[in-house]
Amino acid sequence: MIAVIDYGAGNLRSIVNACKKVGAETEIVTKIGSPDAIILPGVGNFGDAMGKLKPIRQDLIDAIEGGTPFLGLCLGLQVLFEKSEEAPGVKGLGILNGSCKRFKESAGKVPHMGWNQVGLRPTSAANESRKSSSPIYPPIFNGVKDNENFYFVHSYYAPVVEETIGICNYGIDFSAVVQKKNIFACQFHPERSGEAGLRVLNNFVREACK
Repeated sequence: MIAVIDYGAGNLRSIVNACKKVGAETEIVTKIGSPDAIILPGVGNFGDAMGKLKPIRQDLIDAIEGGTPFLGLCLGLQVLFEKSEEAPGVKGLGILNGSCKRFKESAGKVPHMGWNQVGLRPTSAANESRKSSSPIYPPIFNGVKDNENFYFVHSYYAPVVEETIGICNYGIDFSAVVQKKNIFACQFHPERSGEAGLRVLNNFVREACK
């Protein structure tokens, strides 16, 4: 069972319906428990989200560090970082290093809303091996084309870090997808990204249920 965390910051039904389309059994929960995998959706303010996550913060970190497959969506990606300009003084989960920042108006309309391309980054193994004539991408990208379009709605962005495996540009390059061991997170909304978004969800489910 995949636990979809309800902390008042996500369109839960859309996520559950999308998971159902790819054959995943989900349950909307307010406590972590012992699920097979965790999805943390998120729409809204970084500070509010961290406040609402406070009662389960340590349980969530323990589950992630214990190896439970995790998928963060939109704000669910940003809270993995240490902090955000959206809520000065509020600590994120701190699983990834760095701070989320607000798009500058020079980049375009804020929020960044609509379809945009995601450029895929090969795995480190592919970078180290010269035997392969084509790049090897992380399993969450199985069946996903490089520079595929996904649907975004956000005013703040996460920096490109070592764990970034998908990059989008909106005046500046930012993390569209990150991966760290059992952790995956997408800035875009896979549940609103058509067939490509469902592929990402399906790939996560397949990895989580191995």
